[in-house]
Amino acid sequence: MKTAFINTPVGILELKGDAEGLASVLFKDEENDVVSEKIPKELKDAALQLQEYFEGNRKEFNLKLSPEGTDFQKRVWEELQEIPFGKTTSYQQMANTLGDPKVIRAAASANGKNPISIIIPCHRVIGSDGSLTGYAGGLHRKKWLLEFENPSPQQSLF
Repeated sequence: MKTAFINTPVGILELKGDAEGLASVLFKDEENDVVSEKIPKELKDAALQLQEYFEGNRKEFNLKLSPEGTDFQKRVWEELQEIPFGKTTSYQQMANTLGDPKVIRAAASANGKNPISIIIPCHRVIGSDGSLTGYAGGLHRKKWLLEFENPSPQQSLF
């Protein structure tokens, strides 16, 4: 498994993957995490696509993904990838889409265990009341990502 650290507007991201695909994109807050000078070839495309995303030039990712998880978690993560750029859904809507409104807690738990931040857009899931419920990368990052993807238009002063 290869590893690379890249700098982004939301902090340092740790990318891990191999020939099978990208296994994780995690937020790093430790001061000893240093941005990689050389990105392993297995991670170059992911690093490039994330850079394009943060530059505002990419709204969809086209990468081979290989997250580890249960079948249910993988189903939730696949569903997350269907949420369009600039849009959000609720945990309840996600449970309904999965076919059972009662799996809301399981869906929320799987969402929280998503190992591929941003690319599998778990930040696009919010509470039914519009609240910014938990986010593994911190609510400040979730807020930043949602505003980045759907900036509020400038309001008129008059």
